Amino acid sequence: MKLLVINGPNLNFLGIREKSVYGKQDYNYMLEQIDNKATSLGITIDVFQSNSEGEIIDRIQKAYFDEVDGVIINPGAYTHYSYAIRDALASLLVPKIEVHISNIHKREDFRHISVTAAGCDGQIAGLGLNGYLLAIDGIINMLESN
Repeated sequence: MKLLVINGPNLNFLGIREKSVYGKQDYNYMLEQIDNKATSLGITIDVFQSNSEGEIIDRIQKAYFDEVDGVIINPGAYTHYSYAIRDALASLLVPKIEVHISNIHKREDFRHISVTAAGCDGQIAGLGLNGYLLAIDGIINMLESN
């Protein structure tokens, strides 16, 4: 089984930016947690991060040719306005879960709207970095129930 995790803008600055919102753990810690989960499950998880909308879209499209089994995405601020990322996600016919470290529904009004969620099968928000691990379990459950 091959999964893809995509992280959008500023997620590479975990542990640096707004620690009261995103926590004190850094991006490398998140990568280690995902790698440990993949190892324990005996699956492959590729992680990609970009601050560029076009690169994120290119990676989503590449996922089709890579024949990934599922996608976990944290589009960052693109969540709230990138119809292009939403459309790219909708083109993939594999399970997709959107993850947000903070609870976007308890933050500024503009963060309450996710246009990218419409291209996904589910959304996890507000559970910190554990949201990624729960999303991995969710994708596996979706794949096993089909």
